[in-house]
Formats: sequence, structure tokens, C-alpha cells
Amino acid sequence: MTGGSNSRRRRAEERSSAAGTERNSRREAVGGMGAGPALAALLLAGSVLSATLLAPGRRAEPDLDDKRNVDLKMDQALLLIHNELLGTSLTVYWKSDDCYQCTFQPLANVSHGGKPAKPSVAPVSVSTQHGSILQVNSTSEERAACRLEYKFGEFGNYSLLVQHASSGANKIACDIIINENPVDSNLPVSIAFLVGLALIVAVSLLRLLLSLDDVNNWISKAIASRETDRLINSELGSPSRADPLSADYQPETRRSSANRLRCVDTFRGLALVLMVFVNYGGGKYWYFKHSSWNGLTVADLVFPWFVFIMGTSIFLSMISILQRGCSKLKLLGKIVWRSFLLICIGVIIVNPNYCLGPLSWDKVRIPGVLQRLGVTYFVVAVLEFFFWKPVPDSCTLESSCFSLRDITSSWPQWLTILTLESIWLALTFFLPVPGCPTGYLGPGGIGDLGKYPHCTGGAAGYIDRLLLGDNHLYQHPSSTVLYHTEVAYDPEGILGTINSIVMAFLGVQAGKILVYYKDQTKAILTRFAAWCCILGLISIVLTKVSANEGFIPINKNLWSISYVTTLSCFAFFILLILYPVVDVKGLWTGTPFFYPGMNSILVYVGHEVLENYFPFQWKLADEQSHKEHLIQNIVATALWVLIAYVLYKKKLFWKI
Repeated sequence: MTGGSNSRRRRAEERSSAAGTERNSRREAVGGMGAGPALAALLLAGSVLSATLLAPGRRAEPDLDDKRNVDLKMDQALLLIHNELLGTSLTVYWKSDDCYQCTFQPLANVSHGGKPAKPSVAPVSVSTQHGSILQVNSTSEERAACRLEYKFGEFGNYSLLVQHASSGANKIACDIIINENPVDSNLPVSIAFLVGLALIVAVSLLRLLLSLDDVNNWISKAIASRETDRLINSELGSPSRADPLSADYQPETRRSSANRLRCVDTFRGLALVLMVFVNYGGGKYWYFKHSSWNGLTVADLVFPWFVFIMGTSIFLSMISILQRGCSKLKLLGKIVWRSFLLICIGVIIVNPNYCLGPLSWDKVRIPGVLQRLGVTYFVVAVLEFFFWKPVPDSCTLESSCFSLRDITSSWPQWLTILTLESIWLALTFFLPVPGCPTGYLGPGGIGDLGKYPHCTGGAAGYIDRLLLGDNHLYQHPSSTVLYHTEVAYDPEGILGTINSIVMAFLGVQAGKILVYYKDQTKAILTRFAAWCCILGLISIVLTKVSANEGFIPINKNLWSISYVTTLSCFAFFILLILYPVVDVKGLWTGTPFFYPGMNSILVYVGHEVLENYFPFQWKLADEQSHKEHLIQNIVATALWVLIAYVLYKKKLFWKI
């Protein structure tokens, strides 16, 4: 009995050792992906908890006895205008300092005070998103009595005192005083970010600790000892039972991803997660919304990055398909079919006009995000298809190896892209637009001193309205609120598609660098850095490092070329960081962004279609609270990350 027991223990130890070796190899192959659900859950719980515990303060309650009952909304403050000028009525005008060359808009009329001790008071709400410029005019003389700039805080209570200056009876002084301090509405998003960052650091340190040999050996010995005892008991009890740790057991193998660059999927997932968050509202913070016209916000970053990494994926996937022996005719069919499906999904399924009721073809929006992706994908993929050249064998860094072969081998594509960009420049700056100055790049409305109210977007808007019609364009562009534009304008219009093609092709260039210089980390990083610098310098020249005064300002609505070069510069910089960290050194697996990056179409379409359904949205206790909106949007975004993770584990991917 003793010899039989020892023999069984030896066999169990051998199997346990073999199983441990198999587990280690699988863990190395997976690259620590098991941390995905834990990290996503921690980020979700920590961010929600931190935002929940943060009370942003109470809103300033107006004095009802003084007829100052103003219902303040999000990003607003209460301003009490005190007119202490006897016999003089006032008109107060307002404009945002973010509104470039805008005309003043009437804010309030304040009658003159009847008695010196009791001035006339008018309560108004003012925006707190950006700084405000106030101008006080005497109603009788229509002249500016005073002008001042001030940055109001959310739900704050302020008084504007208009009175005679002490230096002279004919001089008027304007002062703003704080009656009640505003709340710090940015506190929830700041704490949520810090908590999320702390959790990422904690998980990274834990993974680093587990990777140490001493800790790993201790854990392996503990597991091996426990499994050895379990195997002995299993053999004594039911020897015929199949065990996943037995030598004959064949585990289910994962789909090989050895040739897949995780940094590409991670970058795509990062852009997609940000896109979901800002599309769901981003806590209703202005910097998570699109710019009114010129300039950049967080929301303006995500779509161009998605276009860029789509270009990278086009080249990498074409190589993979052709290496598997797929015929060129079949590949062309796949390109056409994929483009067609993207456009159809955008027009029929993901269409903002559904909020108006059943889809009406008389008013259906034709341009859109997926439509733009479909057209861009088709042009760039067909361009690469017709001018395809076999990728040269990876060469060592010798003098015979031409350092720009990733560019020179694509000269026909570059010539086509430069031609397209020339067309964009020619149409933008030389196409005559009725009633508008040639080359106009402004928002129209009250911008440019109100001279061109119906010229929103210049040539880009004119082409869309001419070819598609007003009813088939986006009816509520981001310029509506600040610039009071009245014409339809679509940020995913026809002319801007040219520059999205340019951006996708720059993504193709990134893919060629990764393939042409495979296993040459220094060469890859050098070229990423070079492209980052070149595109950054182009942006500096075009914009003059100014939001509005450059030759071609950065503008998401127009998809200006400076917008493309700036965001491409950022994209190359992100790859410059991600490639060595994720694919070369393996310091980070890309979790949790890797998972939505592997199922991008499903996550995008799903988050659009299910936006108004629980658990992605619910009725809030206070609709005017940034904190509650932030919690809701974080939960919804984290849920899509978890959904992507579950689908990844089940090997379910929506490919079109």
C-alpha cells in the first residue's frame, strides 16, 4: 500500500508540474489578460464611489422677497444687476469670451431707481462655461457706460453694482461682488480621474509584484501542493474521471494572436471608450462636448483618432488577408461590401432623426459618423488595393537598406492624397459662395460681427446644402448655442470627407512603418517621432499657435487640414508610447481598452441604439447636477467595457 501510495503521489506531482508549466505558458501567451474584469470592475466601482461621495455644493437660492426668482440650470450663475443711477435706465449686454468677434446680445433692461436708498434690481442668469464680457449702456443715450470681463462660477450669486463714481458725478463705476460663493463643479470629475488613475497604478504594481520570481515561486508551490493533494484524492476516489490537469487533457486553445499588434487594438479601444463617454454626455461638462467652432476639446479628439487607427488596420488586415491566399477579386468584394454595410448602418440604424419619430426619408440625415467611416474606408482601401506592392523582407540596418522605403514604395498613393488635398484647398478658398466672402471659414450667425449670418461653414456648408439639401443635414450643429446659427450644417459633410481620407492614409503610413520595420524597434520609434514632429510643425505654421488667428484654424466642424495634422501628430505620439509599452516590453496589456478595441463596431452601434435604455440611462434625482450625470455616464461606459470583455472571452466578434 505504501509503494502504491508513493507511486500515485509521484504521478500526481508530475501531472501537477506539467499542468503548472502549461498554465505558465498560457499565462505568458495571454499576457496577463485575466486582469481585465478585475481592473474594469475596480475602475467602475472606484469612480462611481468617488463621484457619489462628492457633494458639489448647493445651488444659490434667489431671494423671493426681492423678485429674484431665477431658475438656475447647469453651468449658470445668478447675477443681480443693481441700478443706483437716479433717472437713468440701463441696458446690459453680454457675450462669451469664447465667441470670436461676436456681437453683444441683450441680457437685461434695468429701469432707473425711484429712491436713492432703494436701487432698481434685475435678476438674470449668466453662463459659467467660459468668461463673460458685460457691457452696460445708458438706454437714453445708447452709449457704453462701462465694460468689464468676469468668470462666473456655477450656482454662484453675484451682484453687478452700477453707480456714480466717487471721482465725479458724470462718471459711472461698475463693480461685481460675490453674494454667495459658487460650487466647484469640476470636483467630481477630478476625483473620479484621480481614483481611476490610483486604481490603475495599484493594479499595475500588483501585476509587477506577482511577476517577481520569489513571489511567483511561492504562489506556484502553494498551488502545486494543493493540486497534488486534490489529484491523490481524485485517483483514490474515481480514477476514470477526466481531469483538466491530466496529461491526456487537451485544453481549448485560444485563437492565435501572435501576429496581432495589441497597441493598435488598445489605441482603437481608447478612442472608442472616450467616444462612448462623450456621446453619453461626459457629465455635461463643456470640455467633453464639441467645440462651438474653432479650437479643441476632449470630444474633438476621439473620432479622428478612430479614423487614423482605421487606416492602420486597413493596411495590416490587407496583408493578413493576402498572406492567407485570398484572391484580389475576393478582397475587392470584401472592401465594397464592408463600405456598403457601414453606410447602411449609419443611415438606417444609427440615425439621430429617430428621436423625431419613425424615420422619414424626406428628412433623413444622410451624412454621419458611420457614413464618413464607410466612404473613407472605401477610398483608402481601394487606393491601397490598386497600388498594392508586396512588403519587402525585413532588412537589417545596413547602408543598402533605404530608410524611406515605407514612403517611396507608396508614391502613387501619396500623389493621389496630395491631389485630393489640393481639391479641398481649392474648393474651400476659391469656390464662390452666394452671399458670402470667398474662402470664408467662420461659423456665421453672430460671429464676425454678424456680417455673414447664413454663411456657416463657407464652401463646406454650401456644397452640402446644394447637393444634399437642408433637410438631410444635421439640424443642431455645435455652433448653434454660442453663435446663434440658423442654417443647417453637418460636421460629417462631403468636403470634410476629403480630409478624413487624408487622416486615414496617415494611419496607413503608421501601419506600413510597423510592417516594413518589423522587429526594428528603434527604426519604428524614430519614424513615429519624426512624423509627430513634422505634423506638429505643419500645425504650428497653419494655426500660428492661435485658436482663431491662424491661416487655417483647428476646426472639427470643417475637418480643416490643421485639425487633421494636429490630431495625427497626437496619434503618432500615442503610438510612440503604446508600441514599446504594450508590444515590445509588455509592461501593459492594454487592459481595459483592448477589449472594446477588438469589437469596435458592436460597441459603437450598441451604445448608440441602447443609449436611452436602462442600465445605460435612468431618471436622475437632479437633472442639473454634473455629479449625477457623471456617475451615469461612467457607469454606462464601464458597462460597455465589461460587455466587450465578456464577448471577447466568448470569442464573439461582430465583423463586417
